[in-house]
Amino acid sequence: MAAVMEKSGGGFRSWLNKRLPVDQFVADQLTGYYAPKNFNIWYFFGSLALLMLVMQIVTGIFVTMHFKPGEPTAWDSVQRMVREVPYMWLIQPMHAVGASFFFGVVYLHMARAFLYGSYKAPRELLWIIGMLIYFALMAEAFMGYVLPYGNMSYWGAQVIINLFGTIPGFGPDLVEWIRGDYGIGDATLTRFFSLHVIALPFIIALLVLLHLVALRQVGSNNPDGIEIKENLGADGKPKDGIPFHPYYTLKDIVGVGLFLTLFAIVLFFAPTFGGLFMEAPNFEPANPSSTPDHIAPVWYFTPYYAILRAVPDQKLGALLMALSVLAFLFLPWLDRAKNKSIRYRGLTSKLLLAMFFIAFCVLMWLGLKPADGIYVLLARIFTSLYFAFFILLPFVSKADGNGPVPDRVTYHAH
Repeated sequence: MAAVMEKSGGGFRSWLNKRLPVDQFVADQLTGYYAPKNFNIWYFFGSLALLMLVMQIVTGIFVTMHFKPGEPTAWDSVQRMVREVPYMWLIQPMHAVGASFFFGVVYLHMARAFLYGSYKAPRELLWIIGMLIYFALMAEAFMGYVLPYGNMSYWGAQVIINLFGTIPGFGPDLVEWIRGDYGIGDATLTRFFSLHVIALPFIIALLVLLHLVALRQVGSNNPDGIEIKENLGADGKPKDGIPFHPYYTLKDIVGVGLFLTLFAIVLFFAPTFGGLFMEAPNFEPANPSSTPDHIAPVWYFTPYYAILRAVPDQKLGALLMALSVLAFLFLPWLDRAKNKSIRYRGLTSKLLLAMFFIAFCVLMWLGLKPADGIYVLLARIFTSLYFAFFILLPFVSKADGNGPVPDRVTYHAH
């Protein structure tokens, strides 16, 4: 600390460092933090997820200033803010479209962990905290989706909240407690607003902080799944690592620029994205007497919705849907391979992972379709394939995940 302060010179910077160790923080967490030098495009999505979190918080603050929670006021307040309040025509759609982009980035971030085994030791806790963030984001997104009180918001809330009634014993009482009344209305919107604006953002921010602390403790994984801390040079630094700053901070800036360009294109030219980001029924106020032709959640929930509808028994469907999400928590122990990265596993492991990705994407598509005919049959087939991944993973990974791994990370200058 003393050495850092001596270099910082006098004046304001020296005064600040004596009271708030800014230089020490930069030295420890940026220039002094060594990350693997073989990061690829998959490693953009962690920083992009953090960017989207900040964007959602900032835009959410401005939306909250003009939104009035309540059955008689919610819909009208949204219409008023986008039509009459300066610049809210931009900020409110940024918040709405941003939710879809946020989940898109999170899913790609999770896909990278599947590819390179980022959930395996010593990163089990890092993965679990990440999944807790995902669960909290799902709750946050659901409540935010209900708040504008459009017609699809209303009926989607009816479906999701009623699922809690399938819990044996106290399910019906839990449903009434969540709604705050005998039906979805003023009390529901008020408590959802409180949770969406205050409780869940604080929880998510705390979990993100813990996620970053855990990441700094164990270090970042890499496409080869090799621990760079185990191969140090004479200076005590990893031979296969480079300082996070300036190398990856500059690289992330490029990724952020490209991402924001794509975000702007969608926001200005296709904000509804063909009904995936904003459904047509949600441009109508909630109407308990007018059910949409096809009730479906927003796209990032549709894989689990397809699993719910794959079986005729609602209680079994709700159980399968819950298990389909909770199964992610057990990945560090289900995967019994010695190798982390899919690069150094056999063909069977690659096919199993490809099957899971395909099943997830097809279920996402099926969740947008009516629950009849061929769609139900396909949902049952791909639900079986989805769960087959978790069932077969311990056996396939143990038998097929022990191939030779290079001593050093594979890196080609570019």
